[in-house]
Amino acid sequence: MVNRQIKTNLIETLEMSSWWAKVVAIIALVNFVLVLFNMSYLPLRDVYLKRVPALVAMYDPVKAIEPHPETTYYLETVDALTQVIEQEGIDGKSTQNLLNDLQSQSLTLLDENPFLISNKLGTLAKIKRLMRHHFDTLSAKNAFKQLWSQDYFKTVGEKEAIGFFEQKIRSLLASNYFRPIDENGLYVDEFWRIDGIFIIFFALEILRKAIWRSVNEPDVSFGDRLLRRWYDWLLLLPTWRWLRIIPVTARLHQSRVVNFERVLAQLTYEPAAYLADRVSNFLLVRLINQTQDSVKSGEVIKGLFDSNSYVKVGSANKVDAISDRLLELTIEKVLPEVKPELEALLRHSLRESFKESNVYRGLATIPGVQSLPVEVIEQLADYLAASTLEILTNSYADLEGRELFNHLSVQFKQSLSQELQKPNTQSELQSLLTELLEEIKINYVQKSAQNDPEATLEEAEQLRQLPS
Repeated sequence: MVNRQIKTNLIETLEMSSWWAKVVAIIALVNFVLVLFNMSYLPLRDVYLKRVPALVAMYDPVKAIEPHPETTYYLETVDALTQVIEQEGIDGKSTQNLLNDLQSQSLTLLDENPFLISNKLGTLAKIKRLMRHHFDTLSAKNAFKQLWSQDYFKTVGEKEAIGFFEQKIRSLLASNYFRPIDENGLYVDEFWRIDGIFIIFFALEILRKAIWRSVNEPDVSFGDRLLRRWYDWLLLLPTWRWLRIIPVTARLHQSRVVNFERVLAQLTYEPAAYLADRVSNFLLVRLINQTQDSVKSGEVIKGLFDSNSYVKVGSANKVDAISDRLLELTIEKVLPEVKPELEALLRHSLRESFKESNVYRGLATIPGVQSLPVEVIEQLADYLAASTLEILTNSYADLEGRELFNHLSVQFKQSLSQELQKPNTQSELQSLLTELLEEIKINYVQKSAQNDPEATLEEAEQLRQLPS
């Protein structure tokens, strides 16, 4: 009952963890979308102003955007002119005063360029181009003087004169804005108030996750947990917010809200193939070089025969254990399998040795023995061959026979060790092994250059997708 309750609690915890991971991933995605919107707001503000003016009215305070006083006053003067013309007509004194005022403001606008602070130099250039083209003149100042003159209004009519400004010029002037600058010389931006809420949430979530895992998995410290999830700290940066795409993508993928496996595989396909090829070549060449250095310096021989300088894993002597196991397999498994071949070899050797022996030659001179049947030699050879295998098997299975074999093995290894430790033997073996490793290195690197890394990666991908 207790085990079942523990299992139930564990499942509920995992489900809650998976559910919470999805929530955090979605919150991170929402924050990143807001970051992208904030970064693109100023370049796209004219589009928003034209298409979604309500959005501009709502978000301008976040960027501390205020109507520019010069262009705002200019547009208010145009509105006042429209009202005065409706009341007094073109010839009214107030109308003439407003037209003169607009001419003066136009010259100031062109000279002082109020679009500098909003970095909208292109807007003023567009206004100049439209005015020069409409009035067919090379001077934007002359164009504005002509626009705000009684003669022009009387010639084309007040509706057409005001209509041209309203259709072509007003929206460009209205797009200009003013942004205050703080004591650090930077534009005031209140987005940090919105982003700060997310940063506090992410900081608490990072700490919670690190503490929870450190308690449940004490093998990894709290600090190591924070370092392993280094990319989560990008969520806390108040600048370079575009870097949050890294933790956001990671969280969306890990929580399985979105599966980026195929996208990542395709994006890294060719780089991974060629990088893997380069790394494999580097690793093999480095491994062979280190082995060559060990062989040349005598560390290999020293490590095999000097137990004090050789680091062992476990208490057993691996060389002795391997030799004993090979000897056991040879006698118990291998010899029975090759028994017919071994018997044939022993039979042939014994037959030839017996025929060439002095005993056989001496017996051959005795009358009646010359015709000794060949079958007797064959039977003797078969008997000796079978007896030899049986003796080997029975001796190794017997306690005393095993001790004799062990004694033989010890003597053999001691003799071999003594021979290997002789300077001339070591020098010869080191030279041969070094040359062999050099051949392997050269041939592998040259052969790998002929192989297509992408084909190798494709084959590895096909093998990975095979059903287990």
